[in-house]
Amino acid sequence: MGVRATCLNCMDGRVQLPVLHWIKENYRVDFVDVITEAGMDGVLSNQDNITEILRSIAISVDVNKSTRLFVVGHYDCRGNSVEESVHRQQIRHAVSRLKGYWSGHEIVGLWVNKSWAVEVVLQELA
Repeated sequence: MGVRATCLNCMDGRVQLPVLHWIKENYRVDFVDVITEAGMDGVLSNQDNITEILRSIAISVDVNKSTRLFVVGHYDCRGNSVEESVHRQQIRHAVSRLKGYWSGHEIVGLWVNKSWAVEVVLQELA
């Protein structure tokens, strides 16, 4: 089945490949399950009802045996058009929020900058 990770990313196609390549280059994973929403970092940080996202994460973790989660925010996000500092705060909040559900998993918050390079914002170890 291979080692899996779960990526909670924006639906914006510009950030998909840079993030997937970065994850596979920096972590020993064979497959990355991708769950998308427009402005995912804002959704995870600000919305009360994230039931469907949690359901998808549960399938990735419980069925596919994903070993770590990644929360992504990015430059020029049209689904969550806030300043970079706000994105970074939302990413940190989203990581903390998800840690409450998956405390036994490593959860990493990522920022994709204007050069489409990936930066670690926060890393919560298992």
